[in-house]
Amino acid sequence: MTGTVNDRPAVGIIGTGAIGGFYGLMLARAGFDVHFLLRSEFSAVAERGLRVDSAVHGALTLDPVQAYAKADDMPPCDWLLVGAKTTGTADLAPAIVRAAKPGAKVLLLQNGLDVEDSLRALLPDSLHLLGGLCQICVHREGPGQITHQALGAVNVGYHSGPAADGAARMAIVEEGAGLFRAAGIDSQAMPDLRQARWQKLVWNIPYNGLSVLLGASTTPLMADADSRALIRALMAEVVQGAKACGHDLPPGYADYLFMMTEKMPDYWPSMHHDFLHKRPLELEAIYARPLAAAKAAGCELPRIEALHRTLGFIDRRNR
Repeated sequence: MTGTVNDRPAVGIIGTGAIGGFYGLMLARAGFDVHFLLRSEFSAVAERGLRVDSAVHGALTLDPVQAYAKADDMPPCDWLLVGAKTTGTADLAPAIVRAAKPGAKVLLLQNGLDVEDSLRALLPDSLHLLGGLCQICVHREGPGQITHQALGAVNVGYHSGPAADGAARMAIVEEGAGLFRAAGIDSQAMPDLRQARWQKLVWNIPYNGLSVLLGASTTPLMADADSRALIRALMAEVVQGAKACGHDLPPGYADYLFMMTEKMPDYWPSMHHDFLHKRPLELEAIYARPLAAAKAAGCELPRIEALHRTLGFIDRRNR
């Protein structure tokens, strides 16, 4: 089927892990025509469906699932949500191209800085590329099984593509945000995607890295005076790096994220899950690129640099 359901766009999920699985299930439950590309978990999801145990929405099930083992088998989609890790983005480009309708919108749901740049070079100019910043505590428990602990918002910004001007770009961004809102998910249009990615790094740089380095989830990290001080110092460096690159983050933003984390349920960030399963850590997108951007702007970030080098050693030794 290549059309729409209830005049709603067809949505393809490229990379059905915790992020792709959660948002895809929510969109499908809201009546969207959602198609899931899976690799190792295809058989399990095709046979048993997708399940989300959500502290916010309750126990959710999608069964049957429109699941595919190959992008060639998917119908052309109006929107493609890419939930794969940044370490595997390049490998997914052919699947994105095969599953995209002409003029489709590709929304990259990933962490890190400039993650869209490497993918842009691999896509046709006719496709719109957007970035999505997920504020969510979610992880994969097993094949087709996802645990959602808290939050869930997705902020959307335009990166590149055939949209002629700022108004056309924002119209597409608002359309993307509207998809999520229709599924009961808070979503805001971001006029400056790069600044939004720096804002997300204020949380990701300290908590992802320290969860691996110290072997601690958010609650113990927030309970100890030394780790609290280190988190604040790392956050301050991210704000400093963003400013050097021309992005003045909202006043008090780091304090807001710090206090928000104190109120969150205990959470193991995604990098710790990658470490446990001996997957490559997303060090390039979350650490190397922000460090390089700040350095090019004449700004050194010594604490982040030290954390990055330490994580590099841990990653190589782990794998």
